[in-house]
Amino acid sequence: MAILWLDFETRSRCDLRSRGVYNYAQDPSTEVLCMSYAFDDEDVQTWTPDQPFPQKVSVAILSGVQIRAHNAAFERLIFWYVICPDFGVPEPALERFYCTAAQARANCAPGSLEDVGRFAGAGMRKDHRGAALVRALSIPQGDGTFREDAALMREMIEYCEQDVRAMRAFSKAMRGLTEEELLDYHVNERINDRGVRLDRPLAQAAVKYAAAEQDEIETVFRQITGLNSVRSPRMREWVHDRVGPQARGLMMVWKDGAQKVSIDKTVRANLLAMENPDEIPPEVQEVVQCADDLWASSVAKFERAAALGDDQDSRVRGAFVFAGGSATGRASSYGLQVHNFPRKCAKDPQLARDALVRGHQIVPQYGKRVTDVLKSLLRPALIPAEGKAFAVFDYAQIEARVTPWLSMRGEETLDVFREGRDIYVAVASRMFNVEETEVTDEQRQLGKVAVLACGFGGGVGAFSAMGRVYGVHMPEHEARRTVDLWRKANPWAVPFWSDLEHAYVSAIRRPGQVFTAGRVQYMMQGDHLWYALPSGRVLCYPYARIEKDGVSYAKASWKPAADAKEWPRARLWKGLACENIVQATANDILRQALRNLDAEGIEVVLHVHDEIVAEVDTEKSDELAARMRAVMVTTPAWAEGLPLGASGKVLARYGKA
Repeated sequence: MAILWLDFETRSRCDLRSRGVYNYAQDPSTEVLCMSYAFDDEDVQTWTPDQPFPQKVSVAILSGVQIRAHNAAFERLIFWYVICPDFGVPEPALERFYCTAAQARANCAPGSLEDVGRFAGAGMRKDHRGAALVRALSIPQGDGTFREDAALMREMIEYCEQDVRAMRAFSKAMRGLTEEELLDYHVNERINDRGVRLDRPLAQAAVKYAAAEQDEIETVFRQITGLNSVRSPRMREWVHDRVGPQARGLMMVWKDGAQKVSIDKTVRANLLAMENPDEIPPEVQEVVQCADDLWASSVAKFERAAALGDDQDSRVRGAFVFAGGSATGRASSYGLQVHNFPRKCAKDPQLARDALVRGHQIVPQYGKRVTDVLKSLLRPALIPAEGKAFAVFDYAQIEARVTPWLSMRGEETLDVFREGRDIYVAVASRMFNVEETEVTDEQRQLGKVAVLACGFGGGVGAFSAMGRVYGVHMPEHEARRTVDLWRKANPWAVPFWSDLEHAYVSAIRRPGQVFTAGRVQYMMQGDHLWYALPSGRVLCYPYARIEKDGVSYAKASWKPAADAKEWPRARLWKGLACENIVQATANDILRQALRNLDAEGIEVVLHVHDEIVAEVDTEKSDELAARMRAVMVTTPAWAEGLPLGASGKVLARYGKA
């Protein structure tokens, strides 16, 4: 298939950052400055709107050429809402677009064009001059007019052409998206195009509570640290003194020719991405979260959602980043950031919402703190269209099912799910050597915490951290005993973790050879440690190597300092390897369900981790919800023997199923 490599530079009075690509592309003031393009390996050319639109491009679109662009949704929407209506160009179908940013993420590399070249150490990198050119030519001046400068425009064209060359170079050097991955990308884009409706009055009312929320964030911070304010310069030292060595390394940045401790936005994001309690204890994570919340509070989330909502139908579009989770391929979220919404919702969302909109006192009736009330209304702020309802379904204990299935040793655990028994009761029964009918509520709760905390090699720290979430507190020696009981009750687990470690270490030592652990295969090829999932999808640990303290790899989601000589590295250990393959396999199951729901015409509007939300006709909601559940629990052909379960309900507002 012929490939058209493409990049647009545009300008508009609509702020792309605050309004999002969908609103930006549809804004009447948006216009194209230039379009740089190339067919296959041909030289890059540039078209500007003062010329006739290239006939060769129009013909190629009609013939079904594949259009490759970086963050292709932008180019697609500019085509649909600017180029096609203004210049009479045929509208290319969504299926014609191939996103090279999605390709990079699917290969466990950063998604930005600037970062992917730096990550690969390639000579072909994004031109940093672009940001200055965009500020000069694409943003209106104080009087509302745009700057016209022939010299700067020539630079803009050179910059745009360089982007096409950079994109083409790294895309051709990387593993391409498979047909299935490309199909899943298109399904994700249809969900993005559909969007989800926002309760705009609720979002606007929440903004009025900003001062009260920020006061409470500061209070929580003071209670934990004893410091006066999140803005205290001593805060970064407080965090630095309480985190592990890897986290401390992430906090060191070069500034003014010397390494200094930092807690800036990039550092906070890197720390919050860590899930090892030995590296960042829960109370330290909360402090870092407080710092982030101060600049991205619930009020800020409501404010952002209101800005992104379409003026005509209040729908927020473009929320999901395909393959945003680089180690697993799971989607992440952009703009609306629904993946970061708290799971806890108000007991009566409608009453709490009405009180907020009317400006009533909301504490203590609807929560202990203003912050708690606002967080509890983030999910319910998303509502179906008139005459519609939400069908909200979540895969039941998906990780607890996938982990023993991947090990090929956990049939006893899988039988619990096949027979419809309570996994937490069954595990507690084996842990405490009692019949399932004799398991107490306290023992079941311990079984639940152990199932959630211990499946990925978690020890006392993981158990204690999970226990705090579920109100289970015990001395260290009792926690250690409980972890040991879980491992004894699940004899497949420890050998599986060891098999994984043996397989990936052996693969690094013997490049080109395949090593198997359960249903997963590892192979070192070039600089990357690849692993193949049962679905056939492949992922990798980039630039993996064996060091004195174990295996490390370049972690794409971490950002390096501007003058760093090497991309930040993370440690690969057997628990993380297990977590990655389990979550990636669970994501394969979710992807297939989204694909099948799309084929059946069920309109999905959200997918968050292992949860799917569809907008269904109210009159047919029960029937469509039953169909949706049936699709979700249908085991894929590649997952024979894996019992699936899903539970959910029909809701008038988004909430916990």
